[in-house]
Amino acid sequence: MAEKRRRRAPARLRPQELAEQRGNAVEGLAWLGREPEPTASLLVRALRVLLRFVGFGLLRLRLDVTGREHLPRGGGYILAAAVHRSWIDPFLIAFAIPPEPKPWFLGSGATAFRRRWVERLLHRTGMMLPVWRGGVGIEQHVTAARAVLGAGSVFVMMPEGTIGGPPDSPTPLRGGTAVIALRTGAPIVPLAIAGAEELYVGKRMAERLLPPRTARELAGDAWNGSIPAEGSKEELEIARVITDRLEAILAEAVAEIWPPTVDPPSRPRRLRDRLTNWF
Repeated sequence: MAEKRRRRAPARLRPQELAEQRGNAVEGLAWLGREPEPTASLLVRALRVLLRFVGFGLLRLRLDVTGREHLPRGGGYILAAAVHRSWIDPFLIAFAIPPEPKPWFLGSGATAFRRRWVERLLHRTGMMLPVWRGGVGIEQHVTAARAVLGAGSVFVMMPEGTIGGPPDSPTPLRGGTAVIALRTGAPIVPLAIAGAEELYVGKRMAERLLPPRTARELAGDAWNGSIPAEGSKEELEIARVITDRLEAILAEAVAEIWPPTVDPPSRPRRLRDRLTNWF
């Protein structure tokens, strides 16, 4: 029986294989089946209270958030967060910003939907637009971003594209965030995250929200401001410049906020293995 369970473990399957096995590789708005709402329901607010009680009450996790004054009022912006080192990062992001306007995460369906009840809960509460890597291209994610931003919500992306890497600096960012910013005209708010590479009772973590930047501001002299054709070589070149500059901004902030999250080796690390590998 144990051997059978190991063979069926989702982690051994590629995301697209997992999607096909489950008979559901639907992404973005097609999976959601409705327009993304900007308001947080009573269920969403109740879950926030519960998660805050468990995380910051029972487990005594400590989160220092700075820079909230930089958040644009009324939503309509892209939140680009790094570094992504743990399953808890989306929850940290949600606690870094107000419950409204509602954040919508572009996230991995292969990771989030390993349990059917989680998928049903996320579908009911919203806040996630799934991606099945190996599936379609960026176009439907641009469509999803336009719907979220047009509703006055927040479109959340973790541009590293995966979990893993050094705790004090981002891995090379993917260009999707820049392409979406170019095509929607929405500003990007960088969010630096540090301290979540391992979790245990009393773990210290930190987040820093940075001033919003438009694609034009990030591209600088590399772009004359003329909107390039979608999918063109020019668009990809400008997106690469934007991505590199966004990475540099996040890298500097992460390097500054990470050291205070590091505990001395003598500090007890209760439940470290269980909490770090919860999902």
